[in-house]
Amino acid sequence: MILLRYLYILALVVWLGGMVVAGGIAAPSIFNVLEAWHPVEGRVLAGRVFGEMLLRLYWLGYALAGVMFVSLTLHRLLGARPIKYGVRAIILALMVAFTLVADYHVSPQVAAIQARVSGPVSALPADDPIRAEFNRLHGLANILLSLTVVGGLALLFWEARE
Repeated sequence: MILLRYLYILALVVWLGGMVVAGGIAAPSIFNVLEAWHPVEGRVLAGRVFGEMLLRLYWLGYALAGVMFVSLTLHRLLGARPIKYGVRAIILALMVAFTLVADYHVSPQVAAIQARVSGPVSALPADDPIRAEFNRLHGLANILLSLTVVGGLALLFWEARE
């Protein structure tokens, strides 16, 4: 049982840590460095770099969620039932759902907008509908990432309690 719990915690910490590092450290750093290099081209390049990071993080999240679900379920079937198994499974499913929406709904729309615009979207007039749609999608992506982090923190809390 210790191996199953270890795999679950390891997968959770890697996924949660990846999200926090990507959103809290990598994104601001990438944008700051590349915009300092060139205000217009740097912002576009930073968006591409961070977009690629997010895609990799999404796929890592799917794999780690699989490890977590299998570990949690095997622990339930083979040993003592984990505290709040159903709640944990629902939180994990929600985390995957948020990631799927970001990956398959938000990211393609953001990419389509960026393909239509030459230069950074932020260079468009403030009242431009394309910029408004991009900002809405960007906000939705931030909310989805934040909700996934909150779910991960809740799962980590349960592990700390046990």
